[in-house]
Amino acid sequence: MKSLLAAVAIAATVLAPAAYADCSYPPAPGHLPDGSTATLPEMLAAQKVVNSYNEQMTAYLSCIKLERDSRVAAAGDKLTKQQKQELEAIEIQKNNAAVDQLHSVADGFNAQVKIFKARDKKSDD
Repeated sequence: MKSLLAAVAIAATVLAPAAYADCSYPPAPGHLPDGSTATLPEMLAAQKVVNSYNEQMTAYLSCIKLERDSRVAAAGDKLTKQQKQELEAIEIQKNNAAVDQLHSVADGFNAQVKIFKARDKKSDD
């Protein structure tokens, strides 16, 4: 019974939010311009927003990795193989969700850039 309580206490400590709980998931840009009607300054401003979002997301991904590594290090040899795998699975899930969101934003912006460029090419003809 004591070993079960000790295991629960260790798991609670390791799996509870740690010092890196401030890994803030960056919000996606709220609005991207419509490439069919946007001006060049609007597209350039959106590019800056998307680049900033990419940098914020990269920092978030580094933070969640550091968070997992810190939890594993803090627990030392008290962490079971299963607990390590659970921590890794959580990080992988967070990482994949963040990367999917980042790709979605980048793909959306790139689609609008393509429309913008095609529109400008038509007006040159």
